[in-house]
Amino acid sequence: MKRLTIDAEYLSDILKALLSIPSPTGYTDPIVRFVTGELEKLGLDVELTRRGAIRAIRRGIDSRGARAIVSHVDTLGAQVKYLKGNGRLELVPIGTWSARFAEGARATIFTEKGAYRGTILPLKASGHTYNDEIDELPVGWRYVELRVDALTRDEEDLDKLGIEIGDIVAIDPQPEFLDNGFIVSRHLDNKAGVALMLAALKAMQDEKIETPVATHWLFTIAEEVGVGASSIVDHDVASLVSVDNGTSAPGQNSSEFGVTIAMADQTGPFDFHLTKKLVDLCRHNDIRYQKDVFRYYRSDSASAVEAGADVRTALITFGVDASHGYERIHMHALRSLAELITAYLTSDVEIKRDFQQHGPMTGFTRQPTGKADQELSADVETGKIDDPEHPHHSGHA
Repeated sequence: MKRLTIDAEYLSDILKALLSIPSPTGYTDPIVRFVTGELEKLGLDVELTRRGAIRAIRRGIDSRGARAIVSHVDTLGAQVKYLKGNGRLELVPIGTWSARFAEGARATIFTEKGAYRGTILPLKASGHTYNDEIDELPVGWRYVELRVDALTRDEEDLDKLGIEIGDIVAIDPQPEFLDNGFIVSRHLDNKAGVALMLAALKAMQDEKIETPVATHWLFTIAEEVGVGASSIVDHDVASLVSVDNGTSAPGQNSSEFGVTIAMADQTGPFDFHLTKKLVDLCRHNDIRYQKDVFRYYRSDSASAVEAGADVRTALITFGVDASHGYERIHMHALRSLAELITAYLTSDVEIKRDFQQHGPMTGFTRQPTGKADQELSADVETGKIDDPEHPHHSGHA
């Protein structure tokens, strides 16, 4: 099946809506409710885990060997570490991000008594007071504090407001959608991935597309702290494609345009056959793509495999400049990924052995092995070997 046309206006609108909902890891109930509502509008039944990870299954011709697409709704954030004597708050990060990008951020503190606004500032924030000492202050979470926009002269005032150690702090995204297609915002990792998944699903629903196997649409709530898809992948799933951000930076091959297909991250290579299939689909459907390898990176795929899921995994990404900082992406990449998802989910399943969790060698895949592989191919072609269950070419998920 060829790629489907993606409703770019819907994609943009849903991304704006997602960015407007604070969802640092640990405070994801509001966005889970929103995404669940959107899935139901698109015609799918939704089930949640105890903590709120989302699974929506779109039926296919066969329920066996299901395919799954996964993004995460949680973002970076912070948490109150200590109520300071000067009436300000010491913070620790939620997820891995530098205090360099926290300085100057507007934020919301969620307490049991309500929400308060504030600004994250360096300990020495006034040039009129500290002069050059401002530039000499080290970078780190110990060197910033949250100034609450309320009367907070000391720890007692903070206590009266109901602010407590452990309260969640959400960082304002400050999104800008430019006319030239660029989008600048915090938390594009991974609300952009959620948006493009919903856009791909909408395209399939609008066209009433039939798929060869069932597809599981998964949205996790704790990827930024490493939990990710550890408890959401069903036993029926044979292949899991994660949608997340690529790292556009010097020394990397990711791009803000087209699809960036990850060949490996810090947990190792992704599945050979599934990754090859995605590359082939890009080629056959004229979807711009590039490959990359990420060194300091993990995704929902890693957490699923580490939790014991025996699934083929792959990672497709939209290139992000300054990931986990002041992020920038382009609509071209989001649309390209959504197109690839539609092409993948409607494509034929070629590794039928994956319909079962366990089985004999019959139907097991092959990978190219150079000279030995060429000799095997010649033997098959000349009839010396009758091996219909073991095609020479590598299989596709």
